Amino acid sequence: MKTLTLKIDSKDRKWFLVDLKDQVLGRAAVQIADILRGKNKPIFSPHLDNGDNIIVVNAANLRVTGNKMNQKKYYRYSGYPGGLKQRTMADMMNQQPTEVLVKAVRGMLPKNRLGRAQIKKLHVYAGEVHPHEAQKPEKLELK
Repeated sequence: MKTLTLKIDSKDRKWFLVDLKDQVLGRAAVQIADILRGKNKPIFSPHLDNGDNIIVVNAANLRVTGNKMNQKKYYRYSGYPGGLKQRTMADMMNQQPTEVLVKAVRGMLPKNRLGRAQIKKLHVYAGEVHPHEAQKPEKLELK
């Protein structure tokens, strides 16, 4: 028996358009991360980047359950003493609504160079307009 080695060609990648209007953040992030990794394909291999590109619109209209808007905190640290900064999810949604989804999806990808390559295939926009019409994205309905 021979071992099958997959050949990944960037021309075979599809483009999907996801509308997040009134979608729950965590449930949408799980499905987006699976498509970025290629877990929805029968040829999934965990060490290869064979996922598809995803365009996300209306990221500013995401929903969260519970009281996460006021209780969830995003931290960043400058490396200096006293350099720990924190923001609530409500502040992030007001200032950078796309970063909330990107951080949620990035946490579900591998923490190595493969994950860094996969997150580059995610294109998030706060409103309806996106510059990727030339790629002819297919509309994707999340479950």
